[in-house]
Amino acid sequence: MGDALRLAVGTLTRVPVPPPRRLDAGVAGGAMLLAPLVGLVLATVIGGAVQVLDSLVTTPVRSLLLAALAVSALAYATRALHLDGLADTADALGSGRPPADALAIARRSDIGPFGVVTLVLVLLVQVVAYAGLVADGMALGGLVLALVTGRLALVLACTAGVPAARPDGLGATVAGSVPAWASALTVVTWLLLGVGGALLVAPDHVVGAAAAMLVALACGAVVVRVAVRRLGGITGDVLGATVEITTTAALVILVAIAA
Repeated sequence: MGDALRLAVGTLTRVPVPPPRRLDAGVAGGAMLLAPLVGLVLATVIGGAVQVLDSLVTTPVRSLLLAALAVSALAYATRALHLDGLADTADALGSGRPPADALAIARRSDIGPFGVVTLVLVLLVQVVAYAGLVADGMALGGLVLALVTGRLALVLACTAGVPAARPDGLGATVAGSVPAWASALTVVTWLLLGVGGALLVAPDHVVGAAAAMLVALACGAVVVRVAVRRLGGITGDVLGATVEITTTAALVILVAIAA
């Protein structure tokens, strides 16, 4: 297993892998470029299980129940890392404090009111939106598109030119580590794969798949933009928030268009 893959799997999931033998900008950038692939694997395992269980469970609320279990499984598989980042970023940005103070708030071990409210609302929206996709027979395809897009946002967030808010931490390790050409090529490739996959398995949802990916990535870009303006750059928490907001936006757009 290469160092970039070790870093991607070890950082983005709870799967026990050896740490990378070296850690530099090349390895960090490679790990971020592999992030969508990690999302694909997570979605295939969890979404595939939901697809199977949907045909076995008979309770009237099975879609909502399976969606809640899927979101819980995803939180477990990722060590709730992105959710933690979402809560910390919400507290930092919601504080209205200067950058140094806001970053200090994000580093605290406790969660403030902004973080709690944001976390509850985002999880609620994810469960409800995914339940709609499960009910529409899109348990696997919908989750694949949402999780891949959520991790694809990491590629954009770590593109050269996006600064780190701190000189240390995960954000400093990966900030600006993805060359612009590699970022553009990766985004275009996954967009084409997403549209192509929809064309093969669900032709009626091709437009919805493309719209979900593009708009969700735009939402993730807004999170990064706000973080750079308010905090001075990205941190590991900001990256987690970017993943969660992008994933949630993709789920919402998919279920809205599918309906």
